[in-house]
Amino acid sequence: MTMTVPQPISVEDAAALLRAGKLCAFPTETVYGLGADATDPDAVLAIYETKGRPRFNPLINHCSDLAMAEALAEFSPLARRLAALWPAGLTLVLPALPGNGLADVATAGLDTVAIRIPDHPLALQLIAAVGRPLAAPSANPSGRLSPTTAEQVRRGFGGRVPVLDGGPCRAGVESTIIRVEGDRLVQLRAGAIARREIARAVGVPVELAEKDAAISAPGMLVSHYAPNALLRLNAEPRDGEAYLAFGPAPAFDGVSRNLSANADLHEAARNLFSMLHELDALGVGTIAVAPIPDTGLGEAINDRLERAAAPRP
Repeated sequence: MTMTVPQPISVEDAAALLRAGKLCAFPTETVYGLGADATDPDAVLAIYETKGRPRFNPLINHCSDLAMAEALAEFSPLARRLAALWPAGLTLVLPALPGNGLADVATAGLDTVAIRIPDHPLALQLIAAVGRPLAAPSANPSGRLSPTTAEQVRRGFGGRVPVLDGGPCRAGVESTIIRVEGDRLVQLRAGAIARREIARAVGVPVELAEKDAAISAPGMLVSHYAPNALLRLNAEPRDGEAYLAFGPAPAFDGVSRNLSANADLHEAARNLFSMLHELDALGVGTIAVAPIPDTGLGEAINDRLERAAAPRP
């Protein structure tokens, strides 16, 4: 029988685990993160081991305020304009400051560091209580669906990971990741904030990373965010398949969910992982997915779906 660990009831309970070098999952506005003290190499290594995560895939370091972030990386004037959007579902990849105290395994040995300030009160309270940045990828086995509820975390890890329950995540997809290169902005991962919104806010266009770019941020693996079921994208459902619809849906007698009957991309982003979790739990072999517009948050939704549908390693 699988043994379950005690669950933290309060922020201080969770902070005590993290200060002791243990792991603890916690809520953010995007998805739940599997947190560890980013300055503790053994604790960060436990993230990789628990997730079964490739060592070359770097982690996002979550900070409680700008002062904590400034101790980790070099902030150019352009980076500071982006940081003015925090707290938000936005991660910046910046040159790492020498001697910033982060464990090498938190950056996968790169000379850059991925940082964000999450827009969730429990996350901010937790990081402040620990007093150190928290390395935290999504709280799921590597390559699998990201969790948007505490129960999904518990189920994904068989109850072996403590979870600070903060209710459902309101964004439902991971943060947008932007690398600052001099006066250029490059999107490494589409996410909770649309690229054009970021460009409008800072007055600088946001380029897209090359498809074959080296992995320098989370979420860049070709196969990622995958359910157990196979996905067919931009498809009508066949007999025996489940259907993940978007907008007005054709009549279908099988198992289905609708990301947003009103074709609202924000609602679809919030529902994406949860509905894939629900369909996957039914044991279906294949999920047909309706077309999603590739604009605004649709860019992030389609990115996740394409990686989930990619050939498995």
